[in-house]
Amino acid sequence: MKMELTKEFADRLQLMVESGDSMAIMEELQDLHPADISDILEALVPNESKFIFDLLDKEVSAEVLMNFDEDYRDRFMKLLSTEEIVEQVDNLETDDAADLLGEMEEEEKDEIISKLEDQEHASEITDLLKYDEDTAGGLMHKEYIKAKAHWAVDRCVIELRRQAEDVERVYSIYVVDKDDRLLGILSLKSLLFAEPKTKIEELYNKEKLHFVKTHEKAEEVAEMMEKYDLVSIPVVDRQEKLVGRITIDDVVDVIKEEAEKDFQMASGISENVESTSGVLKNTRSRLPWILIGLAGGVAASQIIRGYEGQIDVNPSLAFFIPLIVATAGNVGVQSSAIIVQGLASKNFQFSGIFKQIGKETLVGMLIGLICSVVIFGINLAVGGEYLLGLTISISLFVVVICAAILGALVPLLLDKVNIDPALATGPFITTANDIIGLTIYFMVAYFMYL
Repeated sequence: MKMELTKEFADRLQLMVESGDSMAIMEELQDLHPADISDILEALVPNESKFIFDLLDKEVSAEVLMNFDEDYRDRFMKLLSTEEIVEQVDNLETDDAADLLGEMEEEEKDEIISKLEDQEHASEITDLLKYDEDTAGGLMHKEYIKAKAHWAVDRCVIELRRQAEDVERVYSIYVVDKDDRLLGILSLKSLLFAEPKTKIEELYNKEKLHFVKTHEKAEEVAEMMEKYDLVSIPVVDRQEKLVGRITIDDVVDVIKEEAEKDFQMASGISENVESTSGVLKNTRSRLPWILIGLAGGVAASQIIRGYEGQIDVNPSLAFFIPLIVATAGNVGVQSSAIIVQGLASKNFQFSGIFKQIGKETLVGMLIGLICSVVIFGINLAVGGEYLLGLTISISLFVVVICAAILGALVPLLLDKVNIDPALATGPFITTANDIIGLTIYFMVAYFMYL
């Protein structure tokens, strides 16, 4: 059950901190998950958070630290001494430790690694720091269980017990050859029911082996694990030697980050922004697309000025400008959102661009026809001018088709040139459709009122 952080609880905790009542604080927190403790500490001022953080068991505090929001963690880390950071790194799994150190300056990073007592742990962290954080190598951790193919079952059990001491969650037993090349996966059931002297090479599953290489993108790892319903996946180097594993909790983070990034890009936010981000970062991330929208608005106003003569002929044409641009924007965003979703889920990998554009064109034609008939009927019902109704209906039909085509075409083309297609679902499409929609509207009006 998720813990609800109430104002009463926060106030009570603050009073305990002010009075220095460590026992009472620990009683309040003892049954809580580290993620809930992280939420609580983020709601307090830094000095209060630090006081409570220091009371926690080192293994718990390490998990709490990694559950902090990234921006908050950056600020909180400034309150920790080098020795305290070393303690935290000692209690983190290698992938989390590498993530934590990866956010630091090189000199600070080297100092902390040099002070780690467990040299094997330090070596594994150093190895992980070589990989880009957005690759399988950057996601993986070194805590896993492996068995040599030439081992007998009795020796394998002894070796696995020793290895399991450093592994928090055991999902799979990976089988390797003498050179540590990945061969397959050994099920625990096969191991338990086998004779003591049976060789592992006779037991492991050689088929349906899924693995990723260290240089593969994090998004590709997430897609593979989602497709095959995997809770963990082995990672190999270019020689196919086993070097680590990625677990489902790491992949959930990747999926969440990608979804947040796509949502922000679709909203016209050009860099990752958290709710706690500063004013300057918020402004910098939003301003570029606001300026593009501003430029689009200027262009649209110039189009209206250029067709001022048509408005003079029938001023009622101006009343329907919002209808045209709003409908064009909505249809364009809907088309691009569907295409982006399909690209993200790889649904289009076996179909061509023209097939998708053709489909969206047909959808646009049907939507445009229905909208045109509806608006024409409304115009007649309210006693509007026949020619005006016809102008709006024809314009709307053409505009909707063009918006649907543009909404489908842009993300597909962006994907082809390796640019995130999520860019197409926001202000870009809306601004482009405003300009195109107004141009079509006034061109139709020009020919209708000749």
